[in-house]
Formats: sequence, C-alpha cells, structure tokens
Amino acid sequence: MRDLAPNQFADDDGSAEPSVAQAVSRGDVSAVVAALPGTRLLVPVVADGKDSGDIALVTLTAPDGRRTMPAFTSTASLAAWDAAARPVPVETRRAALSAVDEGCELVVIDPGTASVLLPRPAVWALAQGIPWVPSPQRDDVADALRRAVADVAEVIDVRPEPGRRAELAVVLAVRPGLDSAALADVTSQVGDALAAEQAVADHVDSIELRVVLDQRGMGQTLAASSRGDTGEGPAAGATSP
Repeated sequence: MRDLAPNQFADDDGSAEPSVAQAVSRGDVSAVVAALPGTRLLVPVVADGKDSGDIALVTLTAPDGRRTMPAFTSTASLAAWDAAARPVPVETRRAALSAVDEGCELVVIDPGTASVLLPRPAVWALAQGIPWVPSPQRDDVADALRRAVADVAEVIDVRPEPGRRAELAVVLAVRPGLDSAALADVTSQVGDALAAEQAVADHVDSIELRVVLDQRGMGQTLAASSRGDTGEGPAAGATSP
C-alpha cells in the first residue's frame, strides 16, 4: 500500500471542504472531480486481522465486480459508514494514486450517504494531476466514434451523449428498413470498432449504444444496447463487450 501517513493536515478539524461538500450534495460527478484537486480526503484503514499491528486500506466491490476505494469528505461521513475505521487524511492526488496502486479502478466518495462514484478515467486524471473531461465532451472520443462507423454502410451519422445506464451513449443514426438481425450486426460492428480505439480505452468508462432512424434530428429510437468498460473491466450498469 502506498504510504498514507498524514503529513500536512495536523490542524484538520475533520470537516468537509465546502466546495467539495456542495458538489457531493448535488451528486454532480464533474463538479466533484473539479473541486477535489488540492483538497483533503479521508481514506479509511482498518487492522489487517493478522495480529501484526499493521493496517490495511479498505476496498469495496462495485456491482460490476470492479475494485473500488472509498474516500470521505469528513469524519462525520466516515463515522456514519463505519465507526471502527480509522480516517487517514490524504491529499486527493495521493488518494487517487493509492487507489491505482491497490488495483481500484473506481473511487466512491462518501459511500452510505452521498455515494458519488468517480469513473476510472476520472480517477486516473486525479492521480496524474490533470483535468478530467467527461467522455461525451471530448473531441478525441467524438473523432473515435466517427472512425468506428466510417466503414459501416448502414450508419448515416453518430454522436456522443451522456449515457442513461453507462457513462457514454453512442447514438447511431441508421438508414430505415433494417430488421432486428441487421441492427444487431450494426451494433456488433460498431462495438468491435470502438473497442479498438485508444481514445475510447483511455477516456471512456462504459458505453451504451442507441440506434435511431436517420430522420431529421436523429429522433426516433429503435433499440439500445449496453457495452461495458472499454478499458480494464466491465462497467457498472452495462454488460461486458
């Protein structure tokens, strides 16, 4: 485990940073990630159970099976989750680096109360000390979507949107007249092409595909399918590719 020994928070009173608390209370993932750099999180540790006196970082398992590190904005939120856990104050970047070191793809902020889940690309961005841009807003992801459909004749247009069940919805406008088998083939081709795109692997936590008729505005939904995490594991609320 990366060294989590407190060093710069000797006068910490255990309260949440106001900007972080406000973002967490809204459940706004983008706002939470934007507010976290330079702030303190409380990482819970517990006795390792081996009579050695050592402590261990607490990890959780997300519904999709991925390892997840809990982190808390205040001693109150940690105590509400587990009064026996010891809070270790850590600067956010070090907390994200510890999550990566422990093989945790996700970080959940204040589980049990607000439970704001930070997706894998956001955790990586925090660990690297760089801004996180959600995948539906990234130009390189949009370019990857266009490349993925370039050789699929049935797809007339494509656009990224925030997902309903996944981080990113890939909206495919297809020509009218396709039956269910043809639609399934289209989504399979596009899914395979997306899995080969580095920008998708790096910056997209999970994908759902939506198929709509190529009518003005791309407005009539025909089908939707979910594809899981395009990086290192399946995504919450979506099935694996």
